[in-house]
Amino acid sequence: MKVEIRKPEKEELEKLGVFNWPIWEKEPSEFDWYYDSTEVCYFLEGKVVVETEEGDYTVGKGDLVRFPAGLKCRWRVIERVRKHYNFE
Repeated sequence: MKVEIRKPEKEELEKLGVFNWPIWEKEPSEFDWYYDSTEVCYFLEGKVVVETEEGDYTVGKGDLVRFPAGLKCRWRVIERVRKHYNFE
């Protein structure tokens, strides 16, 4: 289960409707998480290390991320996170 991370252009974000998605915020912390459906999110601020069986992913401001359904992971929020999110 691969996590996809990329830096999108503003036009792509607008086409996806990212700025109309809800916002999630979290202070520095650590927690286990399981994705029962696919989540696409866009990080407005913060830094997170997501630990998975396949390896660790560092995610931060400006990243568009796709977490696949069925993914088990541990989130380490290093810097306060603010992100738009949408479940497929």
